Formats: sequence, structure tokens, C-alpha cells
Amino acid sequence: MRRKEQEITDKVIIDKILNESEICRIAMVDGTEPYIVPLNYGYSNHVIYLHSSPAGRKMEIIGANNRVCFEIEYGLEIIKKDEPCQWSAKYRSVIGYGNIEIVTDTENKKKGLDIIMQKYGYQGPGNYNEGSLSRMVLLQLKIEKLTGKQSGDW
Repeated sequence: MRRKEQEITDKVIIDKILNESEICRIAMVDGTEPYIVPLNYGYSNHVIYLHSSPAGRKMEIIGANNRVCFEIEYGLEIIKKDEPCQWSAKYRSVIGYGNIEIVTDTENKKKGLDIIMQKYGYQGPGNYNEGSLSRMVLLQLKIEKLTGKQSGDW
């Protein structure tokens, strides 16, 4: 990281970003072209859980190359000043790398979906329709490398 004073190394803060942020952006490589998609997600034990339709560009790319980069930001605030070049932002973010795997086992799909649902406020284990479960895909991104960065007064 170029600006070491902005690096976040405190695991408690990194976990807060991973647990309390709303959106995870997954970046993939489609041949020679980058492709990024924002997704709702859940996080537990160094794994990010995502759900998906079984078809579409994202799934085609993952089928060909499951290596991804992800970004999650927390607490974005634009700091305005009188001079345009003095404006700044207050934020915390993480960027990481890993491989996405497709979860096929029904019980593990339910566990991953529970993690996602609880993140957004659902209480208790879900009662999932077996037909819906069979038509959706649960993805798990095992985090291999992760860095945190912040700007502004925290």
C-alpha cells in the first residue's frame, strides 16, 4: 500500500467493515475484459457468501475463471470545502482476492443463505422452499488475501 498511514491492520475494524457494509463488488476477468458486479452478501469465518441465478454472464465467467477480486466500502462521506481541490472523502474499505466455489450441498446452501439473510436483519434459520433452492446458486468466496484502507478522521 502506497500510503501506509491509511492502512487498516486491526482485524476488529476489518471484520466490522466485512460484517456491517451493504454491498460487495466482485471483479472478474472475461477474456481480456474486466467485469464487475455489485452483490448483497454475507460474511463468516473468512468466507463471503453470495447467491446467484445459475445462468448469466457472471456465472459464465466464474465457470471459465473462478479467480476474483472484491471490494467492500464502509461509511462513505464526502467532505466538502470551499476550494474544489480541497474536497476529500471519509471512508473505510477492504480489497481482497480469492476463488469462488459453487456450493451444491443443500444443507450448506441453507447455512450460507442464513448468513446472508441474518446480515440484512432476518431472524432465525430460514425455511427455504426446496424448489427455489434447487434453482439458485450459492457461491462462496474463500478470502486468500485482504487489505484494508481508510481516509478521514475515525
